[in-house]
Amino acid sequence: MEEGNSAGSGGSDSSTSGSGGAQQRELERMAEVLVTGEQLRLRLHEEKVIKDRRHHLKTYPNCFVAKELIDWLIEHKEASDRETAIKLMQKLADRGIIHHVCDEHKEFKDVKLFYRFRKDDGTFPLDNEVKAFVRGQRLYEKLMSPENTLLQPREEEGVKYERTFMASEFLDWLVQEGEATTRKEAEQLCHRLMEHSIIQHVSNKHPFVDSNLLYQFRMNFRRRRRLMELLNEKSPSSQETHDSPFCLRKQSHDNRKSTSFMSVSPSKEVKIVSAMRRSSMSSCGGSGYFSGSPPASGSPPVLCNPKSVLKRPVTSEELLTPGAPYARKTFTIVGDAVGWGFVVRGSKPCHIQAVDPSGPAAAAGMKVCQFVVSVNGLNVLHVDYRTVSNLILTGPRTIVMEVMEELEC
Repeated sequence: MEEGNSAGSGGSDSSTSGSGGAQQRELERMAEVLVTGEQLRLRLHEEKVIKDRRHHLKTYPNCFVAKELIDWLIEHKEASDRETAIKLMQKLADRGIIHHVCDEHKEFKDVKLFYRFRKDDGTFPLDNEVKAFVRGQRLYEKLMSPENTLLQPREEEGVKYERTFMASEFLDWLVQEGEATTRKEAEQLCHRLMEHSIIQHVSNKHPFVDSNLLYQFRMNFRRRRRLMELLNEKSPSSQETHDSPFCLRKQSHDNRKSTSFMSVSPSKEVKIVSAMRRSSMSSCGGSGYFSGSPPASGSPPVLCNPKSVLKRPVTSEELLTPGAPYARKTFTIVGDAVGWGFVVRGSKPCHIQAVDPSGPAAAAGMKVCQFVVSVNGLNVLHVDYRTVSNLILTGPRTIVMEVMEELEC
C-alpha cells in the first residue's frame, strides 16, 4: 500500500538551487540508494539467496553468488535483462553497499563470484551523513508506531499538511524518549536532521526553531522501492509522483484520513549501518536488529541470519537448575547514534546471536551465545525474541541486561 494522500511539493521554494541544492539532492539520492539496497538485502535474506557458502574449504558467511542473483532479479521482475541487472548491482557497489567478499573485483560481474552486503560483515562506512540518516530513520519508525500520536494532520498559514509535528512537542518527545538528555541537545539534533535533509519546515520557510511551527520528515522510509529506480538519475524530490519519498506532503482535500505505510518487512529499521547495529534503516524487524519501532502487527518476521550460533538448544529450566554450568552477568549498555550493537534471537530463552565488535554492547562485555535473563529488571527467560526486541526498542537509550553465560570446562 502506498501513501493514500496527495504528495504535492508542499510549497518548497527554489532555495535548493546552486551548490546547496546540489548537496541536498546528493543527500537525497544517497538516502534513496541506501533504503533501496537495504530492502533488497532483507528480501534476499528472507528467500535464502544470501547464506553461508563454501569455496576451497573456506566458508564465506552471508554472501550471494552474482550469477544466481541476476537470475533472481529477472525472475522477480526487478530487472528486464541481465545487462540491466548488472547495472543495478553496480550502482549498489559504487555506493559501497555491496562488495566482492575478498575485494578483488570492483565491478559486479555476471559470473559465479561471491559478493556480500557490507551491512552483513560490518564494513559499511559510518560517515556523518549515514549516521544522520540512520538516526532520522529510527525516529521516524518510532513516530510511526501505532501508539504514537505526535504526527498529525495540521494547518499552517491556511494550508493543511499531513504527518506533521510541532517543533516544541517534538523536542519534549525526544527528551522523554531518551533520544536526548536535554532540550538543548534535542534542538541540536533537529538542526542536524535539517542539515542532512531528513526533516524540513512544511513550507520550507524556516529553520528549526523551538516553537509552534510545523515540520515533516522529508522521506517515507517505508515506501517499497523498485530497483529500477536506481537508474533514474533525477533527484527524488523532483519526481512529481504521489509516492515520491522526498516530497513535502500536503493533505488532500478528498482524503483526509491519516493512512499508514506498509513496510517491505517488519519495520524495526532500515539498517544502513555496520552489521548487527541499528540500520536499517531497518528493518530486520523480527530478527532483533535493534533500531526502530516494533514491527507492524500482522507482518511476518524477516530472518536475516536464520542459522543459530548455539551448538545445541538450551531450555530456561536448564539455565535455572542448581549447579548448572552457567554464570550470571549484568551489562549496562548506553546506545549511541547507531544503536546498541547486538542481535537477539531464539525463544524461552533468547540468546545473543551476534555482537558488533565496535558497538556499545561489545564495549560492555556482551558476547554471542549468552542467554538473556532480564531487560531493565523484567525477567524475559520465558518469552521470545520479539518480546525482548520490543522491550529494548520502546525503552530508554540506556538498558540494563542480565545474561547467563556457559562456563568453560
